[in-house]
Amino acid sequence: MDSVINAQQIVNGLQLGSIYALIALGYTMVYGIVRLINFAHGDFYMVGAFAAYGAFYLFNAYLGSGGVLAFVVLILAMAASAAIAQLANRLAYKPLRYKPRLSSLVTAIGVSMFLEYLFSALPVIGPNPRGFPEIIPKRMFTVGSAEISNYVVIDITVAAVLMVGLTLLIRRTALGKAMRAVSQDKDAARLMGIDVEKIISATFLIGGAFAGAAGLLAGMTYPRIQPYMGILPGIKAFIAAVLGGIGNIPGAVLGAYIMGLAETFATSYNSLLGEGIAFVILILVLLVRPTGLLGEKTADKI
Repeated sequence: MDSVINAQQIVNGLQLGSIYALIALGYTMVYGIVRLINFAHGDFYMVGAFAAYGAFYLFNAYLGSGGVLAFVVLILAMAASAAIAQLANRLAYKPLRYKPRLSSLVTAIGVSMFLEYLFSALPVIGPNPRGFPEIIPKRMFTVGSAEISNYVVIDITVAAVLMVGLTLLIRRTALGKAMRAVSQDKDAARLMGIDVEKIISATFLIGGAFAGAAGLLAGMTYPRIQPYMGILPGIKAFIAAVLGGIGNIPGAVLGAYIMGLAETFATSYNSLLGEGIAFVILILVLLVRPTGLLGEKTADKI
């Protein structure tokens, strides 16, 4: 019995960790480039979920349920979240780029609350939770001692494809090289002819798109969405990024999967413990290894 439970918990933890990883990557990329803790990032995830919800009802009659519809909905969810992230960058963060960091941090909290209240006030959305549609018919399979659904495979696969794509972009493309250069030294990158603002914009676009993909996957997996749905997942994904080493992309992925597994195992004992385990992890990391598992000590410019 224990082996069955453990196998099931591992599968569920990997599924949850995949969603956290996509959100955490946005946090860590933005921090790595701009040194901004973007607390509105969880709300970009919420925007992706609602964009996916709307896209389903727009295209369902034409495409029907299935893989084609799911792909179209995924692209539109990523595009909507990327657009909101870019809008927040241009209107809220860019004017404060060279101001004290506290100003940007407070602004990020303000952007987060604005998006939550805006979506709650919109007549077509409102504050009440609503069920998320079944974009792809759900099917259950038995693999070894675990019962898994096709949604588990979809969540893990989509996250893996996006993370591999991001890794290739960072390591193999001119944009990725420019992002690494800006992350290391903005002034030197600017002297080498790199348009720093374009790189920052690209970072927000990519991070926002990943949050949108996470919003769709979360909506399919836990079919209940509402305007405040991004608060806790956003905080937990941020803690995952801190656990792995904020600003470190492999660290964010590692931290997210550790967070997903820890939350799943803790929830099996007590649901309240599952909700609180992320904050226990945060306290332990800050006490024992503030730079995170894969983070490096760097001197901050004051």
